[in-house]
Formats: sequence, C-alpha cells, structure tokens
Amino acid sequence: MTLLKSLLAATALLASTMVALAQGTTVGALTIEQPWTRATPTGARVAGGFMVITNKGATTDRLIAGAFERSKRVEIHEMAMEAGVMKMRELPKGLEIKPGESVTLKPGSYHVMFLDLGQQLKNGEQVKGTLVFEKAGKVEVTYKVEAMGTRGSSHGKMH
Repeated sequence: MTLLKSLLAATALLASTMVALAQGTTVGALTIEQPWTRATPTGARVAGGFMVITNKGATTDRLIAGAFERSKRVEIHEMAMEAGVMKMRELPKGLEIKPGESVTLKPGSYHVMFLDLGQQLKNGEQVKGTLVFEKAGKVEVTYKVEAMGTRGSSHGKMH
C-alpha cells in the first residue's frame, strides 16, 4: 500500500509540474511561457534561450538582462535578414514588449544568448535562469533543454 501511495504522490507532483510549465510564470503584468533551450555539443560556448513573453498590462516593458546558471553572461539578441544575409546582433536597449502583445523568442529571431557556457546542456535537463525586466523586475525561470536542432519547444504538448 505504501508503494501505491508513493506512486500516486509522484504522479500528482508530475502533473502539477506539467500544469505549471504550461501556464507559465508571471511577474507583474508579464507572463513567461515555455522557456527552453537546445542541447549543445561538447565544448560549445554559446546557446540560445527561447520563450513567449506576454504583456497583459497597460504599459510597455522591456526585457533588459538575464542570467543563466551555466553561462558567464547573457545578452538579448535579434536575428534578421539584411541584404539577403542573416545577421545576429545584440539589442543594447533590450526587447520591447508592448501592452496587450506577446513576443516570441525563437530560433532565427529574438532570443536570449547564453555566452561562455561552462557546461554542456543535455537533452531532458532543466536549467535555472533569471530574466530582468525594466518595470516588472527579476523573474526566475527554468529552461527545459530540448534535443539539438529542435525548432520549437515540446512544453505542454501531450504525447
């Protein structure tokens, strides 16, 4: 009977964790949903962080900084086509999230750049980080590490 109770408790905990990941994290008027990153090959020094940020407030906010427990620094980046060439650049003023809008950070677009990685990211891991917003302040997030080459997160998807 004790084993059955333990299994039921573990199942309940897993279900509540999946619901929390699907619902996202809220700080002030902002909701951060499905933070994820990709697994990296051995020796990789950089990785990207992706998510959806929704501003349910009445004023604009900005993602201005961050931290990632496995990197020395974090920058906010944008990838865009310029004269037929894909270019990546840092957004020194951060990323604007207008009221009532969502911004999707994804491969080939806006993303959080993890620089000077100190340890490989492995598929299936969860790695803690912090996002810093101009108005909403700091929020702790957990990035799910997806397989190398993944184009989108599998968070919240039931298989």
